[in-house]
Amino acid sequence: MSRIGKKPVEIPAGVEVTVDGSVIVVKKGSKAIEIDTHNRVEVEVVDNQVVLKLKEGVEGASAFWGTYRALTANAITGLTTGFKKSLEINGVGYRAAVKGNVLELQLGYSHPINFEIPKDIEITVEKNIINVSGSSKQEVGQVAAIIRGYRKPEPYKGKGVKYTDEVIVRKAGKTAK
Repeated sequence: MSRIGKKPVEIPAGVEVTVDGSVIVVKKGSKAIEIDTHNRVEVEVVDNQVVLKLKEGVEGASAFWGTYRALTANAITGLTTGFKKSLEINGVGYRAAVKGNVLELQLGYSHPINFEIPKDIEITVEKNIINVSGSSKQEVGQVAAIIRGYRKPEPYKGKGVKYTDEVIVRKAGKTAK
């Protein structure tokens, strides 16, 4: 049984959390994130805390209890501080540039790769580092994974796009006799 679901989620100042049926709405300013619990758990807002409880008679409710608690905590964190992933480009002639709403990548192919930036995501490029940031943890991770997928790092020279905290295990090349 989940133990993370037992912990209440603190609501910081400036963030408003409301429960509308089975939907948790987290607002800060003009931004809002909705989490639909599909009536699998009970949600209450008590004393600047979001408390999730198991719902009786729902099969698998304990499996979703911790998941919805984590999603609620991530929504609050996303609206207050945001999430960020950094990617590093390694390789001769490999580069990236943001042009309007498009990230242009040159990764050793015969053509540039134009990636259209989603509306809730912000991408900046500094030399060979691509910073992806936004309020949704899932969207930031997904966009970073898509960009990395255009040219995954190879194990011999380490060329490609990798996360800055990722360690590439290198293989030995051919040896001369």
